[in-house]
Amino acid sequence: MSDKAHSVIRVEHLTMAFGDKVVVRDIHFTVYEGEIFLVIGGSGSGKSTLLRHLIGLEQPASGKILYGERCVAEVGEDERESMFRRVGVLYQSGALFSSMTLLENVSLPLDEYTRLPSQEIREVARLKLALVGLRGFDDFAPAELSGGMQKRAALARALALDPTVVYLDEPSAGLDPITARRLDELILDLRASLGTTFVVVTHELASIFAIGDSCVILDGETHSQIASGAPRDLLAHCDDRRVRDFLTRGGDYRPPETSHE
Repeated sequence: MSDKAHSVIRVEHLTMAFGDKVVVRDIHFTVYEGEIFLVIGGSGSGKSTLLRHLIGLEQPASGKILYGERCVAEVGEDERESMFRRVGVLYQSGALFSSMTLLENVSLPLDEYTRLPSQEIREVARLKLALVGLRGFDDFAPAELSGGMQKRAALARALALDPTVVYLDEPSAGLDPITARRLDELILDLRASLGTTFVVVTHELASIFAIGDSCVILDGETHSQIASGAPRDLLAHCDDRRVRDFLTRGGDYRPPETSHE
């Protein structure tokens, strides 16, 4: 990442806890503009809990989460609402409303947070569906789509308000390898065309090496951050056996020779 890149999110000495139970302590990393940043680690390592903190659904036990120079925990309610209006989220399940068409699902954030006329809202929603390869599927119900198409529709909804940051929670979960690869390619295309910053929670090695510019690795046993940096650099140079084991599945996985451009 260029030295001239602007930081979008800074996490400073973040500790997450539920009561006296510490989930992860002293997390620290920076996400830069236009970056695809990964939150990775094994099951129970705190990935989803970190995501909930990043999008403001949980409060830190200590430490700070900053968007630009604004600390999430220190701003007023109005500023907080404005801050998170520029954030999109794709949840693991997709979370599409089954009683709504795709067009209605994607229109929902625009109906809620803008004063655009109904016709303009529908046009924007159609453009977002086309952006993720779902042109012509406006009137389909989620149940009529494959799992991969549902994820694309949920991504279109996450992009509805032109967010500066989009969070993706296990986007490849439940998808076959070919569909997962196409979703990775879509994420890369959207970053290239829109300049959107993505923060992706995942444990899928193929995705980690296909799309990740940088990452933070969480460890459930020590309740700590054990590494951060570019996945390929960590694989090549990190001396921590836990990191190498995770990135190679204990030696059974080798990433492709080349990464994304």
